[in-house]
Amino acid sequence: MKASLTVFFEDPFWVGVFERIEDGKLSVCKVTFGAEPKDYEVWDYILHHYYELVFSPAVEMEIRQAADNPKRRSRNARKHLENTGIGTKSQQALQRQREEMKTERRQISREEREAEAQRRFVMKQEKKKEKRRGH
Repeated sequence: MKASLTVFFEDPFWVGVFERIEDGKLSVCKVTFGAEPKDYEVWDYILHHYYELVFSPAVEMEIRQAADNPKRRSRNARKHLENTGIGTKSQQALQRQREEMKTERRQISREEREAEAQRRFVMKQEKKKEKRRGH
């Protein structure tokens, strides 16, 4: 298992993207921090809220082995530090998570709407019966 956190500025907020690679599958979670978080605030957030994070469904990903050449490792580390933002696979995983949450929201709102319509129907029926009975 490999996990990483990328914090970057996405106007107007600071955003953190947690990436988790497990068994060759990538899952992602996006967290909005608001103001620029200090290192100790990020660490505290990881310690207290990591297990509450809702990760996206896993996306297949190929894992490349790191080169043994120390110069190449140094170059890759420098490139990784300069690279800001999130990867394409991460974006796909976040998009999939958004779509799933949207379908869940639609289903819940549909059920609530149907329940409200049923409640109104029952109320109308009871009112009809009251009128027929007389007082």
